[in-house]
Amino acid sequence: MMPKLILFLILGIDVTILFFQIDNLSISSAEAYVLYEEQSFLSTFFNFLISKFGSNDYTLRLPIIFIHLISSLLFYSISGKYLQRTRDRLWLLLLYVMLPGILSAALVLSHAFLVLFGLLLFIYLDQRVSSRYTNVLLLIYAFMDGGFAYLLLGVLIYNIFAKDYKNIVYNLILLAISAYLYRLQIYGVPSGHFLDTIAVYSAIFSPIVFVYLVYALYRKYLADKIDKVWYIATTALIFSLLLSFRQRLDIEYFAPYLMIALPLAAQTFIHSYRVRLKMFRKRYKTIFVLSFLFLFLHTLLVLFNKNLYGVLDNPKQHFAYNMYIAKDLAKELHKRNIQCVKTDYKMQQRLKFYGIEKCREYSLKELPIDKNKPNSVTISYSGHTVYRAYVTKIHKK
Repeated sequence: MMPKLILFLILGIDVTILFFQIDNLSISSAEAYVLYEEQSFLSTFFNFLISKFGSNDYTLRLPIIFIHLISSLLFYSISGKYLQRTRDRLWLLLLYVMLPGILSAALVLSHAFLVLFGLLLFIYLDQRVSSRYTNVLLLIYAFMDGGFAYLLLGVLIYNIFAKDYKNIVYNLILLAISAYLYRLQIYGVPSGHFLDTIAVYSAIFSPIVFVYLVYALYRKYLADKIDKVWYIATTALIFSLLLSFRQRLDIEYFAPYLMIALPLAAQTFIHSYRVRLKMFRKRYKTIFVLSFLFLFLHTLLVLFNKNLYGVLDNPKQHFAYNMYIAKDLAKELHKRNIQCVKTDYKMQQRLKFYGIEKCREYSLKELPIDKNKPNSVTISYSGHTVYRAYVTKIHKK
């Protein structure tokens, strides 16, 4: 009874925090691109929801939170294969929901939450049903989203080492279909994005968790205790690091593959901890405490990042700047009975979501923050101006 109550509390508090974050956010330019520019399953699905329930932040974000909740339950269930004690699984789940990358994926419209959910569903079914059913799921994934190409690649490599020749051919066909449909390309010349990729991974997982995750995958390889999850996660990690030498990557397609390796890392950590006598466990306790401490601080920073505007000289240096402004700007325009404007492309797409269409009747141009003009619109957070624009009516001849 107690484990179920703790599970309910972890997920309940998590979903509640996410729900109250909805009002703080605006649609970003990347999200607007998914809605209005992409030809994808994600775009079709969310445009259908918007047509039924209206264009608002709750229609956009509540389905993502709901899928995050299901993903968390799948993650908890999957971890049972690697962690025997329920207490360990609950600690791992708490770490999972606190990760900055998970918080982002649970609120932001991107391919990350879809790929993560798809991966967890695949692993969950792979542990419980025959490959006949999971092969059908892989077929669906090949047509659904390009982010699943690395799942197909990881399963292909696993089948090669397992000498499962029938599935090797099947996976090759699906991988070719996915690569063709989503134009997966390797391009560029050596340009030094490797460190940038490491930095982004560290921000998504927090540095200590990311370093230990990579270490655990390496330890699993040395101990020859590798399974399908290891192949999927390691393939995506190595592939992303190799590609980063030549091109800038969309990490949202790769990070979910490391998320699924967290149970492997937890298993390695707990085994290393418990095989030692109590007097020799101090180092592992320190790592555990520091990991949760830094993760907790990182999580607070993500949740209350709006307060950072009060200490930044240039608000555009804020890491989540693109997740603000648009909704508040649209409200100000509606108050002035302005229902349409002409402005820069990215802001135009964002304002469209809040009912401000494109027209030639009004012009909206962003101003330097330290300048002010009559009829200007000012957006402020934490008592500091973060955006200012000049609205003027265009006189037609």
